Amino acid sequence: MSFQVDVVVMAAGKGTRMKSLRPKVLHRLGGRALAQHVIDCAARLSARSVVVITGHGAEQVEAGLSAPAAAPGAAATALKYVRQEPQLGTGHAVQQAAPALPDDGVTLVLSGDVPLTQSDTLQALLDLCAGERLALLTLDMPNPTGYGRIVRAEGGAVQAIVEQKDASEAQRAITEIYSGIMAVPTRLLKGWLARLDNQNAQGEYYLTDVVKFAVGDGVSVQAHRIDDAVQVAGVNSPLQLAELERAYQLRVAETLMVQGTRLADPARLDVRGTLVCGQDVEIDVNCVFEGRVVLGDGVRVGANCVIANAVIEAGAVIHPFTHIDGEKLGVSVGPGALVGPFARLRPGAKLGAEVHIGNFVEVKNSTLAAGAKANHLAYLGDADVGERVNYGAGSITANYDGANKHRTVIEADVHVGSNCVLVAPVTLGAGGTVGGGSTITKSTPPGALSVARGKQVNLENWQRPQKKKS
Repeated sequence: MSFQVDVVVMAAGKGTRMKSLRPKVLHRLGGRALAQHVIDCAARLSARSVVVITGHGAEQVEAGLSAPAAAPGAAATALKYVRQEPQLGTGHAVQQAAPALPDDGVTLVLSGDVPLTQSDTLQALLDLCAGERLALLTLDMPNPTGYGRIVRAEGGAVQAIVEQKDASEAQRAITEIYSGIMAVPTRLLKGWLARLDNQNAQGEYYLTDVVKFAVGDGVSVQAHRIDDAVQVAGVNSPLQLAELERAYQLRVAETLMVQGTRLADPARLDVRGTLVCGQDVEIDVNCVFEGRVVLGDGVRVGANCVIANAVIEAGAVIHPFTHIDGEKLGVSVGPGALVGPFARLRPGAKLGAEVHIGNFVEVKNSTLAAGAKANHLAYLGDADVGERVNYGAGSITANYDGANKHRTVIEADVHVGSNCVLVAPVTLGAGGTVGGGSTITKSTPPGALSVARGKQVNLENWQRPQKKKS
């Protein structure tokens, strides 16, 4: 494009029908705030700036949004905020943003509660504007109730947008509606904003009145008409949010399948962040992916898993009902590893090749080298586990002394029996064995058998206490 783009995001409304203390534009879809989807889309257009208009819950909205990441090789998109207090209509909202918009660009007006507009659709709208025209995004809708109608002249030229409450019976029969999205040369927009009044049924300043001003000034008004209602669907209630969530997830699923990922049921997948899949990845039903998750070639994920902020390398198998959450530290699962069912990997868990983590095993901030196994009912926290270690059922690392965390080191080829407690800081020497039921408080030498438990005592002919008869 030969012109700069500045995006205005309308985010001042209260969202009464959400029946929530949270501002509407901060409700989440696909793991991100509604308005964050809009901001991130603007960045994909290489917008110079994004001006977010806040009002209801302004401080909360401004704290809950962030500047988009710049595309490789592209300049960063500046994020700015302006306040609309009180809220006197869409035209009044854009009037507040006008001082932050340079005259040399095109203003693209978006809604913070319309999260699924595609960047290629917006690019087509900008191309239609071309820095000279007023371009509107429109849609044919069988039931247009509540939307502004596109009024055209006999030759088809756009003449006006008429809001529902101001429309005549004939105008209400029009099915082409205005989406709330427009692209307009900023130098023209500012002049038209100055001419707005509130002489209408709602007593508000309508942004849509700029259309009649453009027509009166002889500026071409063009409409880019689409047939994908999801792209212009807004969120006004929990029901609408849920409907858009499913539409969003289905699009994500379709994209993954086009790339070769096998989904047992595309309707039972939730990606609340970024999911990157290699070749021949298989994902069973009811899996949730959050943050950034990378699945290597041939990874299989069983049903009902929740995986967040993790890298799972080629050939690994995540059995059903496994919970992996890397948070800020991340989780890595090595090639060919087996995890679950019912396992939990917490932040800082790093599993090497062919590691086995079985049912009801929890790993936190620990490294397991190639071939290590913890197959049942165990806890490994703040531990360094060597190659081929076998960690017994019911064993734990006691890593917390009430004030500080300490590490446990288990060197290669150690065998830890069942129901052992390893009291950190402690090191188990390579090739050693810890007898079942031991509490180890001191480091053990390589190759040793270490047993630390009370001596067994048998009292023959011992009688259990009897209840007293009343």
